[in-house]
Amino acid sequence: MQRVVLIDYGSGNLRSAQKALLRAATQAGLDSEIIVSARADAVASASRIVLPGVGAFGACMAGLAAIPELLSALTYAVKTRRVPFLGICVGMQLLATSGHEFGDHAGLGWINGKVERLSAPGLKIPHMGWNQLRFTRPHPLLAGIAEGADVYFVHSYLFNPDEQNDVVACTDYGGPLTAMVARDNIAGTQFHPEKSQSIGLRLLANFLSWKP
Repeated sequence: MQRVVLIDYGSGNLRSAQKALLRAATQAGLDSEIIVSARADAVASASRIVLPGVGAFGACMAGLAAIPELLSALTYAVKTRRVPFLGICVGMQLLATSGHEFGDHAGLGWINGKVERLSAPGLKIPHMGWNQLRFTRPHPLLAGIAEGADVYFVHSYLFNPDEQNDVVACTDYGGPLTAMVARDNIAGTQFHPEKSQSIGLRLLANFLSWKP
């Protein structure tokens, strides 16, 4: 059985994400234990790691750093052990080098780039609702998902990676914006798979079986 750790650092939609991961595992016939935890030892022994995030970039990074040994355990698991990792919404944005929401804040720096205020003239901010995915390159997490599939977004800031090849999918909201990033064993979605119905469940099932 694989152990999937959903990190609880006080800044995520944990229960709905846990339920969606359990449902995705069941539908895909995968033997997966979904654990919600803030413990460094749980992260250290994880088979897969999911980092959700709701709120401001700086507050989320501070929440991670405030839990004893969690950040170092997470970094070792993902960067040294190469455990498959999925960041959701702000959890994806934290992959960036820096975030510029209510000041300038350092991110995890696992995918170079900046998180900046979304600009969408004539449209409401936050970007909230269903939008279509446009794939920029193939990726295993998108297997079985059709180009143009609708997924659910809620955000006011966006991730602009330095390298275009780190972008896996975009959407359009007053112009193109990053919907999904990936590099090596690391992936992130700006949208919420746990709120994206069958498309989100397919992506989560793909993550649970992903072998980067």
